[in-house]
Amino acid sequence: MQRSTTLALGVLLAAGLASADTAAVGQPAPAFSLPDTSGKTHSLSDYKGRFVVLEWINYECPFVGKHYGSGNMQKLQKEYSGKGVAWFQVNSSAAGKQGNYAAEKAAALTKEKGAAATAYLLDTSGTVGRAYGAKTTPHMYVIDTKGTLVYAGGIDDKPSTDQADVATAKNHVKAALDEAMAGKPVTASAAAPNGCAGK
Repeated sequence: MQRSTTLALGVLLAAGLASADTAAVGQPAPAFSLPDTSGKTHSLSDYKGRFVVLEWINYECPFVGKHYGSGNMQKLQKEYSGKGVAWFQVNSSAAGKQGNYAAEKAAALTKEKGAAATAYLLDTSGTVGRAYGAKTTPHMYVIDTKGTLVYAGGIDDKPSTDQADVATAKNHVKAALDEAMAGKPVTASAAAPNGCAGK
């Protein structure tokens, strides 16, 4: 696929932020409880007092592949997990759809990719994805220590699958975390998500 076509596709797939009946920036983040690949349940309430990042994931999506192939996502996960942030990969792919894996395969792929998230969560019913209005993979959310959603949208401002674009992109998630963790308001609290449509 030509890069120009890829960029156009990314823009098309990016259409639409969360609707009125889903999570809204500045409001309490929707509560959830989901199992990880080992069967342990993680609830948002368990992480009260910590910053939380939710990263919607589908390893078969080339937009996700861009960030894992370049090492960008793993670098972010390691940096902020090291600062006490709880970082969750969330898979809302339905059974039989692209990106839906049994827990064992998801765990193996996560290890293979060198991911450093707190846990990989299985949302096969799509309930949490719908609650957050997750449209794409990746689709990113940042929740502050009070449980308020302070960022929702794309990981950066380059809706492409080209790994070289990572170096020049403005990383919205990093900016939101740095500002919020410093006690400052998040300058850019929302951006169009870019990536593959949710399955």
